Amino acid sequence: MSSGSETEPKMVAYSHHALAGGRARYVRALHPDPAVPPRHLVLVPLASSFGSLGTPVTLAVLGGTLIVPSRFDPAGALRLIAEHRPTHLFAVPTMLRRIADLPAQPDEDTSSLRAVVSSGAALPPAVAKACRRRFGRPVVTVYGSSDGVNCHTAGESRPTGGSVGTPDPGVARIRITGPDGTPLPAGRSGQIEALGPMTPLCYVNSPELNARYRTPDGWVRTGDLGRLDEHGRLHVLGRLKRIVVRGGLNISLAEVEHELGGHPSVAEAVCVPVPDPDLGERLCACVRPAPGTPAPTPPPGLTEHLLSRGLGRRKHPELLLLVDEMPLGPTGKICYRTLTAWAARQEGSRVPGSR
Repeated sequence: MSSGSETEPKMVAYSHHALAGGRARYVRALHPDPAVPPRHLVLVPLASSFGSLGTPVTLAVLGGTLIVPSRFDPAGALRLIAEHRPTHLFAVPTMLRRIADLPAQPDEDTSSLRAVVSSGAALPPAVAKACRRRFGRPVVTVYGSSDGVNCHTAGESRPTGGSVGTPDPGVARIRITGPDGTPLPAGRSGQIEALGPMTPLCYVNSPELNARYRTPDGWVRTGDLGRLDEHGRLHVLGRLKRIVVRGGLNISLAEVEHELGGHPSVAEAVCVPVPDPDLGERLCACVRPAPGTPAPTPPPGLTEHLLSRGLGRRKHPELLLLVDEMPLGPTGKICYRTLTAWAARQEGSRVPGSR
């Protein structure tokens, strides 16, 4: 089942090989020392695509140990690390940020961890940095989905350069295609498509979804925008549909979120469209302030910051919604549908001087 963070969830059917074969190869790549039995603390639901590495792979294939809390609690996750000594922590970025935000305790012990593994959503650089500082361990970024897509940064021999790693054809082949479905060369941006052992059989009882998201020869259309660089590494540039069309100007939500995430007063930033009778849509920035810092404000704070990052004024958010916590869906990912509803209801002030 897909997460349903943007649209209604989709039921996906997998073969045994996709679960125990493709996923096993992906999980094995996270363990540089096969002599150390895997002990995985998985903070996401096992029924999710990310969590499916748990029962069929960690237990059945690798013979490891699985640690699964009944609910997510940042302080509780740290206690589980100290008590059960996992080798790997698996969580979505929002969970990792909330753990890293907690003040370190004198008796805190996370020395058993070999790596922190993030998936389910784009990992903001600030969150990755906070996790490396908190745990003193590598942070592995996994780009994957319930549609059988997988690519991660574990075992990279060179700096990842902002990529999500080099695709492993033993898990999933990745290609970039243009609007007409033609594969594009390195350096060109287009839709990310995937095919391999992790590819699902089909969408359950949904021939229209199969026609929309799969090519006749089996490649999965992810709906994500990306490119492969000259080293073969994959760069994910955002969702093809996650844009605001403001007066004919297409604004990438991921681009604005990335730049907002560099503001010192911003712990999390998610951008959503708000309907507008004049321009069609306007851009709202939903922000969780960083603990212990003044809440971010409209100009001059955010405007000056975004301009310094090279983001033109026409792409700046016109509405600001401050939240104590980001709404999460069943898989622990941020629920865009809920944020969009909140933003549409709020009577926030429009940024002065916006065009």
